[in-house]
Amino acid sequence: MKVDRAQIVDEALKLLNEVGIDALSTRLLADRLNVRQPALYWHFKSKRALIEAMAEEIMTRGHTHDWPVVPENWRDFVLENTRDFRRTLLSYRDGGRVHAGTETSPQDLPNVEAHIAVLVGAGMEAEFAMELLVAIARYTVGCVIEEQAEPPPEREKLDAAAADFPLTHRAITHYRNCGHEAFFEAGLRMMIDGAALRLSRDT
Repeated sequence: MKVDRAQIVDEALKLLNEVGIDALSTRLLADRLNVRQPALYWHFKSKRALIEAMAEEIMTRGHTHDWPVVPENWRDFVLENTRDFRRTLLSYRDGGRVHAGTETSPQDLPNVEAHIAVLVGAGMEAEFAMELLVAIARYTVGCVIEEQAEPPPEREKLDAAAADFPLTHRAITHYRNCGHEAFFEAGLRMMIDGAALRLSRDT
């Protein structure tokens, strides 16, 4: 049975949701597709190449708020684009780990250009715009990896011990009550506010 690249990636994403990235293997994938492993290597030279294709497909399927609408306030665009990026990564098991370490494919460069153009239009230099976009993307991937990780097994011990430290206890209680999404939003807004402050000083 012959398989094409799209079939392999589609089945790999299904398998990812079932077993996670650590258990995902070309052997297991070949068994699912009813082919020999060399049939996969015709399309992907390594597991890493397969994972990069999976990451690209996850973005293609889920990242709907990607192309900027002009004219659009740069802060609103970055907020909504990043929120959508996070939701997309969370839509697949270990989505953050799949995406980590990948780079934009050449065919997506027009999109990158459009993103940078929004920020340049707001008064940023292209270099400043890239610094902001990379920082926010890496922040988002890191947050998703943390959110998708197994929770600490003994977090109650930490919370109990923090009772002896009033400021830490108050802060940890706030963290526990707010949850991942609220803290992601808080950090994202801090980064955007910091970029806006730097922009106001530079212009």
